[in-house]
Amino acid sequence: MKLLSPLIALFQALIVILWLVFWISVSGLAALLTFNGSVPLMMARRFWAPIHWRITGSPLLVEPLPDIDWSRPHIFLMNHQSAFDIPVAFAVIPVNIRFLAKHSLKWVPFLGWYMTMTGMIFVNRSDPREAVRSLRVAGERIRAGSNLLAFPEGTRSKDGRILPFKKGAFALAVEAGVPIVPIAIEGTRGMLPPGSVRLRRHPIRVKVGQPIETAGRKGAQREALMNEVRDIIIQLHRDIGGEGEAPA
Repeated sequence: MKLLSPLIALFQALIVILWLVFWISVSGLAALLTFNGSVPLMMARRFWAPIHWRITGSPLLVEPLPDIDWSRPHIFLMNHQSAFDIPVAFAVIPVNIRFLAKHSLKWVPFLGWYMTMTGMIFVNRSDPREAVRSLRVAGERIRAGSNLLAFPEGTRSKDGRILPFKKGAFALAVEAGVPIVPIAIEGTRGMLPPGSVRLRRHPIRVKVGQPIETAGRKGAQREALMNEVRDIIIQLHRDIGGEGEAPA
């Protein structure tokens, strides 16, 4: 079994990488032929995303979605456990989404090309001025009708518990005047444990909360909004079997 383990990990990695390259190539061609940058996002939701848990036989269990006006733009905020949170979000949210991403991903072959082509927002946290400019671009795209996904913890949780939130996504939501939709995810960390390259069979659970309006939430109310959304995501996380936040 010790000999098989790295071979299985290598096979899984090759499948994921080849699948990524294939669908980025196909969706890029489709975008060129249709002159529609939303086509690659639709293809990511329907075709690219599901392979990430099906390759291990991991069940994806999604609680019934709340009553949301999907014709409106929203900012979806999700806790962060693994790189596989992104394909799960693509599959669970029934509209095309773009997301805030680390600036370094822009230079990754195929992935960076796809993200640039589909209008993802790259944030350079080491350059405050550039980060502010990126958030302004994100606000413009949201007001134009785009949906945005962000991970307010800013990094992956090492133990699966909810980390403190950063303020950027909340300032963006208030500036754009769009509702925040809280989402909790549990299980992707078990499917790809920290420090491991081998995928494992592990149930993934997702629960989407009710939209939270941001109109009029300015000044000190942004802090209250951030705490409100974090409390909701903690409760959603517990509802699906997570621990929520670490004990005080």
